[in-house]
Amino acid sequence: MTFGDEVEERLRNLAKPPGSLGLLEEQAKKAFLAWGCFPGRFAPKHIVFAADNGICRSGAVAQLSEITYMQSCHMVEGTSAVTCFCRCNQIPWEVVDVGIDSPDAVGLDYKIARGTKDFSREPAMTEEELRQAFAAGRERVLAAKRDGYNFLSFGEMGIGNTTTSAAVLMAIAPRDAASLVGYGSSRGNFRLLLHKRDLIRDALARYGPHISGAADALRYVGGFDLAALASAMCTCARERIPFYIDGFITAAALAAAVQLMPQVSRFALPSHMSREAGMSVALHAAGIDDYDVPLWANLSLGEGTGAVLAVTLLRSMLYAVDHMATLDGINADAEERHAERAGKGESYHGTSH
Repeated sequence: MTFGDEVEERLRNLAKPPGSLGLLEEQAKKAFLAWGCFPGRFAPKHIVFAADNGICRSGAVAQLSEITYMQSCHMVEGTSAVTCFCRCNQIPWEVVDVGIDSPDAVGLDYKIARGTKDFSREPAMTEEELRQAFAAGRERVLAAKRDGYNFLSFGEMGIGNTTTSAAVLMAIAPRDAASLVGYGSSRGNFRLLLHKRDLIRDALARYGPHISGAADALRYVGGFDLAALASAMCTCARERIPFYIDGFITAAALAAAVQLMPQVSRFALPSHMSREAGMSVALHAAGIDDYDVPLWANLSLGEGTGAVLAVTLLRSMLYAVDHMATLDGINADAEERHAERAGKGESYHGTSH
């Protein structure tokens, strides 16, 4: 019997109708196959990569870029939405500064530069900066493994990163740009949406001849957070660590990671269906169908909020796998009870003849 057969049998034998826990069963199965064993413990950690994006200087967002710094500080302090979710559910977290526009580092200092360059004017980063972003993502996953964590969830923070995500996705999964670019945090601002679409179209027309894959897309039109996320996901695949993505930004990073290393898709779990326009395309580019996504809650905050919520669901399912009664046990007990009642001369309805 292969380990895959063992997983199937263990889930089948839980005391419930087969498949009745739906996607929770499917995600538990994927986690077990990723680990290659039944680990006996579930030790999750949440990692947030934070960086600023130069495209903001071309009017891609309505918010002040300083919000990246302020919100990242709240994350470190545990007072952001995602870190409140982590604290409530006793999930450790860390904030990794790979490029916040500030003289000081927020959280763990992996700062590459004070934000990327404005990709509407020049490539977002140099080859060396891309290498540093990849190294940051890799190092944080390896550190988590050394610390005993066996499951990760990913989030991000960076004003303007829905624009960089749409640009990267457009470069590696060609579609009409209009179908991939969403409002981000400026819901209802149609003028801004059109401007973002124009910025991306113009940039891809300029850099298109230089983009031959995901690494090029990240360098020319991406962000430090996206590059670190993609590298972290590839490292998870190499180290056999399953992980949750969050919404559109992490889904775009996953699409890039899968292009860099196709086996990443075996370790990635979707958490929620973001309302961003390109979410479905990003998932499909990573080999995930919409109906594989457990949470449909109209979330669009980012930070990893949906990913952390999904961790709590998976933790519940894994606990059930370890502690539920089994069908074999129930059937054995039922047969024993039936034999006892038959020996006492009881009828089906419990009355004597």
